[in-house]
Amino acid sequence: MVRLPLTGEEVERGRRLGALLRRARAERPMLEVALEAQVSPETLRKIETGRIATPAFPTIAAIAGVLGLSLDAVWAEISHPAGGTRPDAAERRSPERRSPERLAS
Repeated sequence: MVRLPLTGEEVERGRRLGALLRRARAERPMLEVALEAQVSPETLRKIETGRIATPAFPTIAAIAGVLGLSLDAVWAEISHPAGGTRPDAAERRSPERRSPERLAS
């Protein structure tokens, strides 16, 4: 399968996703979050640095679940360029930490 080059918009959205996950992870060790989300620490590192600009949905769902982020809030945050409409802090966090299984359903 030949993969088409990413658009500038996709690359920028990947950077925003990485920044959001880094902020949400805060002081938690990357290894701890990665293991809890059942992804490799290398994958999490690449997503956080924008090297994987378009990660698979189940990967993002698992990481968001571990970090207590709702997928709606993640999408709202990354789909708007800086200065665009963004949810406030109360909307960015899910009311409870959800397991990846519940997020995927």
